[in-house]
Amino acid sequence: MNAQVVALRDDPLAEDGVIIRQIVQAIKSVRHGQVRIIIQDSRVVQIDKTEKLRLA
Repeated sequence: MNAQVVALRDDPLAEDGVIIRQIVQAIKSVRHGQVRIIIQDSRVVQIDKTEKLRLA
């Protein structure tokens, strides 16, 4: 087990920071489309990204 995984288990706020960075990265990487965040029991469990290709 690496140090980052151990740190995430010990500090829930550190995990929140990782999730926020992943959401921001998904938003920045989509030019036309959507980012959907799936939440269960008040926790982010999945981030979906859909991108559309605009031809005109």
